[in-house]
Amino acid sequence: MTAIRIDGKAVAGRLREQLRGGVQAFQRQYGRAPGLAVILVGEDPASQIYVQHKKNACAQVGIQSFSHTLAATSSPAELLQQIARCNADEQIDGILVQLPLPAQFDAESMIEAIAVDKDVDGFHPYNVGRLALRVPTLRSCTPAGIMTLLQEYEIPIKGKEAVIVGASNIVGRPMALELLLAGATVTVCHRFTQDLQAHVARADILVAAAGKPGLVRGTWIKPGAAVIDVGINRLEDGSIAGDVEFAPAAERAAWITPVPGGVGPMTVATLLQNTLRAALLRREDRQLV
Repeated sequence: MTAIRIDGKAVAGRLREQLRGGVQAFQRQYGRAPGLAVILVGEDPASQIYVQHKKNACAQVGIQSFSHTLAATSSPAELLQQIARCNADEQIDGILVQLPLPAQFDAESMIEAIAVDKDVDGFHPYNVGRLALRVPTLRSCTPAGIMTLLQEYEIPIKGKEAVIVGASNIVGRPMALELLLAGATVTVCHRFTQDLQAHVARADILVAAAGKPGLVRGTWIKPGAAVIDVGINRLEDGSIAGDVEFAPAAERAAWITPVPGGVGPMTVATLLQNTLRAALLRREDRQLV
């Protein structure tokens, strides 16, 4: 068996095409494009690259982007003031604070300061709580993007065993809620999990999001499984690897995401989708959502 490679770039491209039409319809209806504000604190090179990617993606679908950069020495009060200004700006429909933040910031407090109806990262406790209660509004981008990939490739979910490796607030926990909502039986593995191999081996759907290169051995994969690798790890030689040992996993799985080119493009595309959705929901225009 050789796994079908799940092409996140292609699916994200189709989603952006759909969003371009939705953005144009919004602009005709309301006289302006949806707006996304990105707040960057400091000069971390990786964060700067991510922010530029998001700005470029906005331009591709016609979303207006607003960039706000604060010095690395800024105080939490200064960041809260910037968030408050974006909350009050009617031209802005979505706000994200680029993570990670410098050490003086409590990321959770900053996220909670974002208006819940502009939380396009889907990190606010309100939006995660709505997902937990089966009434999702703005969903965390990476898990929601993974669900889109599973749907696009017609990968069965209902009644299947889903195993998530990694329990972060950004991916692992909301991913568990997404799969539970879709009817899977879900196990979340974390640093205290015993016998990780045994859990992975029974997974019909495996989502690896621990941030440790090669943590999941390819020989652990259940034959015929769907393997979704969220890990993006830069190795000493400069190459990028996922959390799953790719080549042997691809010989056992039925579907697998490459790294890069799998989940990453879907995260950005879902951010754009959330921005349009937020703009429409703020106007209670549910027909276009």
